[in-house]
Amino acid sequence: MSEIGHIKIAITTNDLLQVDANFATAKQIVFYDVSYDDAEFVDCVQFKGGGVKGGGAKRGPGGGSGCSMGDPTGGAAVDQIQLRVDALEGCAVLFTLALSDFAAVNVKNAGVFPVKMQQSREVQEVIDQLQSMMRSNPPLWLRKALGYGLRNAEFLIEREA
Repeated sequence: MSEIGHIKIAITTNDLLQVDANFATAKQIVFYDVSYDDAEFVDCVQFKGGGVKGGGAKRGPGGGSGCSMGDPTGGAAVDQIQLRVDALEGCAVLFTLALSDFAAVNVKNAGVFPVKMQQSREVQEVIDQLQSMMRSNPPLWLRKALGYGLRNAEFLIEREA
């Protein structure tokens, strides 16, 4: 988790401009650090292939490790869901167009709150809506992600400090 008032979010995307991909088959997951009034691109993880074979992920130049994971099984089937769940490390929220119940459980077990979008939306629109929620009366899951205790009703005062 980031510092209080900041969260790292993940967005599944095929075109890098919108939430337009299913979690299991997304070509990329992009990451942003989002605060109340600012959002900064952090990284992009690219996935090889959309199927079960030939998996692997490659971090982009946006501050990631810069390494490319080849097929760690030497040609055996790679669990695409687990590769994507592993890429979410350090994130608080995942925005995706679709994900299966199995994937949702794995994402949640990794400590990431999954948000399934009803339709494709621009990345900036998703960030703007999240920031609006952060500034008003955020739901409990968002308060927790922001680093505030669930019983702390004074989170907006802490933000000002």
